[in-house]
Amino acid sequence: MPMTPPPPFPRAGRPPLFMSNPPIAPEQTTPLRVVLFGYHDIGVACLEVLRERGADVVAVVTHEDDPAETIWFASLAHAAAARGIPVRAPQDPNAPAFVEQIRRLQPDLIVSSFYRRLLGRTLLHLPRLGAVNVHGSLLPKYRGRAPINWALVHGETLTGVTLHYMDEWADHGDIISQRPVPIAVEDTGFTLSRKLTAAAREAVRETYPLIASGRAPRVPQDHAAATRFGRRRPADGLIDWGASAWRTYNLVRAVTHPFPGAFTYWGGRRVLVWEARPPRDRRCGGRPGQVLGTDGARSLAVATGEGVLEIVRLQIDDESEMGGAEFAAAASHFGTTPVLFGSTGGRSG
Repeated sequence: MPMTPPPPFPRAGRPPLFMSNPPIAPEQTTPLRVVLFGYHDIGVACLEVLRERGADVVAVVTHEDDPAETIWFASLAHAAAARGIPVRAPQDPNAPAFVEQIRRLQPDLIVSSFYRRLLGRTLLHLPRLGAVNVHGSLLPKYRGRAPINWALVHGETLTGVTLHYMDEWADHGDIISQRPVPIAVEDTGFTLSRKLTAAAREAVRETYPLIASGRAPRVPQDHAAATRFGRRRPADGLIDWGASAWRTYNLVRAVTHPFPGAFTYWGGRRVLVWEARPPRDRRCGGRPGQVLGTDGARSLAVATGEGVLEIVRLQIDDESEMGGAEFAAAASHFGTTPVLFGSTGGRSG
């Protein structure tokens, strides 16, 4: 049966913490002194495991939440503040004044976990044990931003978490360990993110003693096999009905709630496709984007360039979400035959 995704998440900001925290100041401690650069659920998981393993997390460096972004994940800033850890959110972590703040902390190790800015050479060379990144893919594949969503967009069946030493280039340094995570055909960006958070937690728990003792392995990446992807934007969710049903299904599940969603146009209106079924072996008898009818009480069958996509849940503009059959009934009142989805805001059917 199709998975029921979580309900839409509100766009809600968090109370600012960054100016009210105590100043970062070095202190003499026996455990390893760690500065954590991070964000998101995986950042929180790393904080928890580092402390569980006995690390002295002397500072957390993170981002202020973007008011335009749907906040569906835990706040590393709040998790750190609740534990009395100083928190900072610099616009430029490589600014000399901020680098000097970190230098004064005398860190033994920097750990980065879903931090969205590149750390420069000076910062990376401060700790005696170097800097380690937690990345949400099996490097060297899917270097860069949004690796979870990109893996789903491309129909991957396996991804994972990589711990690697950091250098000046993104996701480029020697690999310490990797933990594979199978991708189920029903996985979405949300469910896969949860799986990778759990995998990251275990990977850090297992590997930290080796890193702390300076005995962690270093396996050079095969840079010739690397793939790189940038940040995904809402406009990237536009559906190309000339593509196959599988490619369209993968896009839908990659960017469904809590992400901005895959979308198309009908009758000059924007239609968000929030849920579809994994494609079956069905011959396509219509033009790409043509609604072929309904399948049972819920889904809407739509022709693609190869096969049929069964849409379970969709939304017209800012109206309430509806089932596929409900959309078909509403479209019939307009008397347009056939009903066509298109890739522009013009009248498509």
